[in-house]
Amino acid sequence: MLPVLLSILLIPHLALASETFLMPLGPVAEEQKVHFFWAMALTMVAVLPVFILVPVILIKYRRKKGHGFYAPKWETYGPLEVIMWGVPFLVIIVLSVMLWRATARLDPYKEIQGVVPSVKVQVVGLDWKWLFIYPELDIATVGELVVPVHTPVSMILTSDTVMQSFFISALAGQIYVMPGMTTKLNFIGTQTGDTRGENTQYTGDGFVDQNFAVKVVTDEDFEAWVQKVRTGGILLNTENYNRLAQRNTKKQAYKALGNSQMPENTLYFNLPDTELFHEIVMRYHSGKPLSIEEQPGTRKFGQGEDDVEGAQP
Repeated sequence: MLPVLLSILLIPHLALASETFLMPLGPVAEEQKVHFFWAMALTMVAVLPVFILVPVILIKYRRKKGHGFYAPKWETYGPLEVIMWGVPFLVIIVLSVMLWRATARLDPYKEIQGVVPSVKVQVVGLDWKWLFIYPELDIATVGELVVPVHTPVSMILTSDTVMQSFFISALAGQIYVMPGMTTKLNFIGTQTGDTRGENTQYTGDGFVDQNFAVKVVTDEDFEAWVQKVRTGGILLNTENYNRLAQRNTKKQAYKALGNSQMPENTLYFNLPDTELFHEIVMRYHSGKPLSIEEQPGTRKFGQGEDDVEGAQP
């Protein structure tokens, strides 16, 4: 009964349900959902008595005429103290053990074993969009992440601008990305469906638009999608990457780089250089600071010398 009531309260609109772990598309989000409801139920053990007893005490001990029990020297009552402090303490212990075990099971770095090889995806956080590189398929996308159902997905993530937070609630947990560093995220979709991913770390004006469509599709639909990307995509060469990495949203990037074969506000690329992700990471390991003109995420990046005077990073 409690999960049903919580679902009604926490999902004000059905259209938003597919974007949360309350409507999971995979085992990682399913585990998070179960843990959430257990945490809520255990917390109610300590919370509900407060809501029940406060009005009872106010009514029972309200000021009234008569000769009520008067105990001016009363200080403590042992059983009540044990209950007041013991129950919350036990709740915290149980929640801590559950959280510890769930954290170990849901380790984002732990690769998921499947009957088929995992799909490799390299993720680059930009201002204000996400670039998804499929190195084994020689394609890349912006604004859309498509993965086959019942196939493990192994992600390695970085940022080519400020620190960001990658989050697909209905499939996997949240993980941070930082320039010059890599993090990993593994998940699997066990049913087809659409959801959304986003950046949950505030990064400036275009932050609110830094989201992307996530689609878990059949193997046949995935192969058809890959062919569609290859057919309609443009080259992700140095020139196009520099245009993509400028401070703009995926909508603005689509106006600059998109074509009629790409869905609205979505970009498709063919990948001539499979080492692009490695090069993005290693540019921060030269031992020298990057100039403002070389750093995506600054106002000077991608501008000529005549345009950058007076600009701020």
